[in-house]
Amino acid sequence: MERLINIDNGGTLTDIVVGSGTDFTFTKTLTTPVDLSQCLFDAMTKASAQLFGKADLAGLLHSTRHIRYSSTQGTNALVERKGPLIGLITDDPQLVDALRASEETAELWVDLIGARVEVVSPDGTPEELARELVAGINRLTTAGAERLVVAASSLEREHLYKRTMLKNFPRHLLGSVPILFSREFAADTSRTRQVWSGILNSFLHPTVERFLYSAEHRLRAYKVKNPLLIYRNDGASSRVAKSVALKTYSSGPRGGLEGTRALAEAYGLANVLMIDVGGTTTDVGAVHDSTIAVDRRGSIQGVDISYEMSDVRSTGVGGSSIIAVRDGEITVGPESVGAAPGPACFGFGGTQATITDVNLLLGVLDPETYLEGEMALDAERSRAVITRTVAEPLGINLEEALILMEDTYSRRLAHAFADLVDPAGDTTVAAFGGGGPMSACGAARLADVRHVLVPRLAAVFSAYGISFSDIAQSYESDVTGLGAAAIDAAKQRMEASAARDMFQEGHNLSECDLEWTTITEGEAEILALKAVFRLPHPTFDGGLPAENSVAVASGTRQVRSSASQVDTVSVYRLDDQKPGAAASGPAIVEGPFFTARVPAGWRLNISAAGDLLLTDTHGHQHK
Repeated sequence: MERLINIDNGGTLTDIVVGSGTDFTFTKTLTTPVDLSQCLFDAMTKASAQLFGKADLAGLLHSTRHIRYSSTQGTNALVERKGPLIGLITDDPQLVDALRASEETAELWVDLIGARVEVVSPDGTPEELARELVAGINRLTTAGAERLVVAASSLEREHLYKRTMLKNFPRHLLGSVPILFSREFAADTSRTRQVWSGILNSFLHPTVERFLYSAEHRLRAYKVKNPLLIYRNDGASSRVAKSVALKTYSSGPRGGLEGTRALAEAYGLANVLMIDVGGTTTDVGAVHDSTIAVDRRGSIQGVDISYEMSDVRSTGVGGSSIIAVRDGEITVGPESVGAAPGPACFGFGGTQATITDVNLLLGVLDPETYLEGEMALDAERSRAVITRTVAEPLGINLEEALILMEDTYSRRLAHAFADLVDPAGDTTVAAFGGGGPMSACGAARLADVRHVLVPRLAAVFSAYGISFSDIAQSYESDVTGLGAAAIDAAKQRMEASAARDMFQEGHNLSECDLEWTTITEGEAEILALKAVFRLPHPTFDGGLPAENSVAVASGTRQVRSSASQVDTVSVYRLDDQKPGAAASGPAIVEGPFFTARVPAGWRLNISAAGDLLLTDTHGHQHK
């Protein structure tokens, strides 16, 4: 069977899962921010060595059907405001005020567009329009605009502007300043949502494009025929040339949610909260009755957009979040040390404390086994940094500082998902990402959650979740008030678009599922089509085996539980345990590329699939 490669590129680490049927190989590599195609190829080379016993990238690529890729780069670019200067051309003088009506949109407007606006006359002869447009584009580009968004009062006028621009600007000149036409870009009943979608897409596009085309170019050197697929925030994948940058925003968390839904179905769980603790952020989302909460019109940093997005929120608390003292109080994040310089214990020159440093000094992390022994951790650096930045400013000793830092971190993490907990008490927290299993039980107890599920693939779970995606394209038409013949014509146009796009994806429309729906939005009636080419999806078992056994410890570790107490706790290697194995905390479980902390009062069980099921046996309120 042909392999499918899934890659989730994060700010600190890049995860890869190579799947074929029920068989999975996975690994992690440090993200290389300067050239993202480098960590993509590093990850695939490492995975090939695991599969074949020696590095054989060409062998892996030639036995692979598709590479599906998700990146946080667009998300990070917008957070850090690293993108091109945008210029806006419109014939509607009221539009600018409407686009910056709220506090969030006004702030984003200043950062992305500012004064780079040209309002052209809504009428006049073609010659007058041409003169106005040429002068306007020249003014905007002189003011620094690197990309332009055209937002005219009707589709016909946008088409007129397009013809006029192509006639009056040589293609080589116009090509250096890409232009997006808002009404062509997104179908929407709300004008401000539609224009904002165009502005945000123009801002995100260069970040995504630069990396993707460089990756495709490198893949061509290996004579790879199948195109790179981009995983989108609607849970589907498509070719680079058939993807819009806006749909890559927050796509990784959607992968996590798809994996969480698969867990919920496998284990028969009604309410599951995902907490995906990465280096920089924790992504939180909910799956109720096997359904992922989706906003038909999503929002990005408080700005409404035209496209669907899953209901995920990010909190600036992660494994590389800076823990510091401000005004006599310990704070966590939102600033992060990222992959470079990283936590102090990485030894790359980090001078700020993180939860990774805390867990190393508490004894939760073993410097010998961290990231499968691929990265040596330096406890002395952690000790020096925490003493200087936390213990001394607070006038306490190192041991007291560690317990306070851990408690503050757990409270921040609990706060990120506490409002989503079902008061009836049947909520399970699915904890994954590099930092999720380490802190989940402490945070769950604070939020009155008694069940934590740590999948065996926790360290790469969002990448694993991408393996539930198919190749798909979506279309919409506003059919409000139209008769049967006009609706039929709209259907034919949409089907023709789907046939063209899916052919460019490499598939005939006859091989695809066509999902037609009619959506009512306010007064409008919208006809929607989704064309889907199904790819193989993984399957896995849930539940506990009938037979229980005692978990087999591989050793013990000294783990600090308070400022004055260090416990000798058993260490269990997850992959050494038989399904049905059980033990009581306090304990440490070492999974592939993750460490789970099981506090006193918690019980651990190994499921049929080799996942870690954790239960708080105290069973009383812990607020």
